[in-house]
Amino acid sequence: MSIKVEDYYAPATFQRMKAFADTQETPFVVIDTSIISKAYDDLRAGFEFASVYYAVKANPAVEIIDLLKEKGSSFDIASIYELDKVMDRGVGPERISYGNTIKKSKDIRYFFEKGVRLFATDSEADLRNIAKAAPGSKVYVRILTEGSTTADWPLSRKFGCQTDMAMDLLILARDLGLVPYGISFHVGSQQRDISVWDAAIAKVKVIFERLKEEDGIELKLINMGGGFPANYITRTNSLETYAEEIIRFLKEDFGDNLPEIILEPGRSLIANAGILVSEVVLVARKSRTAVERWVYVDVGKFSGLIETMDESVKFPIWTEKKGEMEEVVIAGPTCDSADIMYEHYKYGLPLNLAIGDRLYWLSTGAYTTSYSAVEFNGFPPLKSFYL
Repeated sequence: MSIKVEDYYAPATFQRMKAFADTQETPFVVIDTSIISKAYDDLRAGFEFASVYYAVKANPAVEIIDLLKEKGSSFDIASIYELDKVMDRGVGPERISYGNTIKKSKDIRYFFEKGVRLFATDSEADLRNIAKAAPGSKVYVRILTEGSTTADWPLSRKFGCQTDMAMDLLILARDLGLVPYGISFHVGSQQRDISVWDAAIAKVKVIFERLKEEDGIELKLINMGGGFPANYITRTNSLETYAEEIIRFLKEDFGDNLPEIILEPGRSLIANAGILVSEVVLVARKSRTAVERWVYVDVGKFSGLIETMDESVKFPIWTEKKGEMEEVVIAGPTCDSADIMYEHYKYGLPLNLAIGDRLYWLSTGAYTTSYSAVEFNGFPPLKSFYL
């Protein structure tokens, strides 16, 4: 398997990023913010009627927050720490949603005191906390969806509730003095099967209709989460195709009278903008007759590549070395046997790859810096640069 950079980046863009990378000591990720800007514009063009709430957890760099703030984005926030960071950059509370369904009561109060009035929930205990700590706020309930087998990074089970419970919660929200505002779902990150949005939207339609007819509750919002594609080895449809199909699903169920729509992109906005640069530390074999080489690099699961867990996300890897290719196992530098990125999915790297050579991990702008450990084995967090 040989990766062609031109399949992922315009030649001039890659050369600009590589020229900067050549001046830095590995490991680090370099991110081209112009790619993020275009990705945001493309998403807005595809979903003209939707509000974009950037999922800050994907990459909380102030350079990205500032860029998206100026372009008019709102923000999906998961903690008081993200809230402070975003509001310190001048983002108002009206552009913020507390999208984490697992939160302390005192943190809900903190958001409320900062002016935030839009909260996610998926359980009675959390809903009652919101009613006490953020009275009168708008709430949307996250439902469980299918799609775990077709998403590279599934998000089911831990978050969301069944349809009947979602309706119970929205009725309870009204009774507790909150505003039952809408429904949210997330079909899984890097979701390759567009049809899963169809099933999720159909569930939402049932909830909208039943609550209006049986309980007089008229919901206003659908939060469709993220799930849109980045350019990894397993390719997906284009964003335009996603938009066309999802809009068709929405109109089949809601006609031209669509409710308020929120999108919460993270990966699709910033993954393609980043290149993680690592150095080969060792190349070794496990026996005199071993066919496979082990390639150890100075970045691993604990320094930004946790999404290689179970080999879920398969990043394109490029090197300047050329020549005959051989399948390898790729592992990180730490004293932990779990720090193996790819063993079963066979990457091919040149036979002449040697200690000191660089590997360029493409499409690594999302969930690398934010997943990097603080001091596992003493290694510092992954460095990042923004062009």
